[in-house]
Amino acid sequence: MTGTPADPVIDTHVILRNGDKILLSQRGGPYCRNRWHMPSGKLDIGEPLSVGAARELYEETGITVDPTRLRLVHVVHHNQDPTTTRLGFFFEATEWSGDPVNKEGEEKCLALEWFSIHDLPDVIEYPKAGLVGAVEGASPLTEHGW
Repeated sequence: MTGTPADPVIDTHVILRNGDKILLSQRGGPYCRNRWHMPSGKLDIGEPLSVGAARELYEETGITVDPTRLRLVHVVHHNQDPTTTRLGFFFEATEWSGDPVNKEGEEKCLALEWFSIHDLPDVIEYPKAGLVGAVEGASPLTEHGW
């Protein structure tokens, strides 16, 4: 079998956790508007995963976390559509500095809120797969949307 090599988008997601509470962001843009996800974003070229995760968390929420204190808790290989796949690396942070603020504005983020891991709002399917995988811990990898 021959084919074209995969060229996935690499995403980082941060599960900012305080006991059984996690910080979620409510989408403000047209994609999945009003639905929730963890602070996340695309990895920059030449950037280590943990550094990218810490950068995205700060850019979106003002929270500072030492990249060496992030713990990789799950990976999701997501089939977005026939031409796009994504590799999502989900990190957990339990130590940080600062208080969460919406640094993106309402065009991208409508709200930041803490939710119990046992009572989540309407989380977008792809990040939810990583969150569930991290919490349940049955396997380090979820293949989603295939």
